[in-house]
Order: sequence, then C-alpha cells, then structure tokens
Amino acid sequence: MKNIRYILSLPMAIFCIGCKAPNHAESLKQLNGIWSPVRQEIGGKELPESYFRTQKLTIQNSTYLLTAESVDTGTLSYKNGQMDIYGKEGVNKNKHFTALYKIEGNQLTIIYNLKGDTYPTAFETKSKPTLFLSAYKKSNIK
Repeated sequence: MKNIRYILSLPMAIFCIGCKAPNHAESLKQLNGIWSPVRQEIGGKELPESYFRTQKLTIQNSTYLLTAESVDTGTLSYKNGQMDIYGKEGVNKNKHFTALYKIEGNQLTIIYNLKGDTYPTAFETKSKPTLFLSAYKKSNIK
C-alpha cells in the first residue's frame, strides 16, 4: 500500500495501440483540461473508488497538476503515443515515469510504468506490479 500513495499522485494519459497516434499539437489540445478518475488498477487488481474519488488531474499543454491527498505537479512530454512524466513538486518530485496514453471520446486512459525504465507495451497490468493504469473522464469544469 506504500506504493499506492505514489501511484495515486500520478498524472494520467493514454496511448492508442494499433491506431494512428495524434500529432503533438492534437495531443496537447485533446489532453488539456480537468480529468477525474473513473477506474484505476495496479498489478491486475482494481482499486476501490475510495482511493481515487476526490482526485483531479489538470493538464495544460506540457504541465500537469494532480490533486489527491496532496498536490503533485510536473511536466509532460509526448512522442509517438508515449508520454514522459517528470515530477517537479510533491510526492513524485524528481521522479520520471514512462507511460502510454489514449483518448476515446471524453475518456483518457494512461498506463504508467512506475519504474520508468521502459514504456508499457499494452494497456494491461496483470502480473506486472510496476504498471499502474488509470482511466479518466473529462470534466466540464473550465
């Protein structure tokens, strides 16, 4: 459960395997906004809603702000359906996470490699304890 604190303080993003990845400008436009988690899992196990109910992820171009039990901020970079997340303040300060992301309608799905050494290859966490998946719904709040 110690890792849950770090996991719940991650920004979330999604990459589409098997489809054309959006270009950088399109990704930024689609990702900008406020996102609320609707589902999270790690190592193939669903986390209860009580773990993420009050979280909000705000993405603005190449920066993120995640409000959970604390505030976490940092920078994001995108290339070919992959995301690099660099924590600048909060529990993930000085940490680097690699991720895949995808956007389907108003849902953003991000799968993070908490080790940060390679990018995940699919949106699957089963038997992979360093992978964390979060699905978000875009908020109408401006």
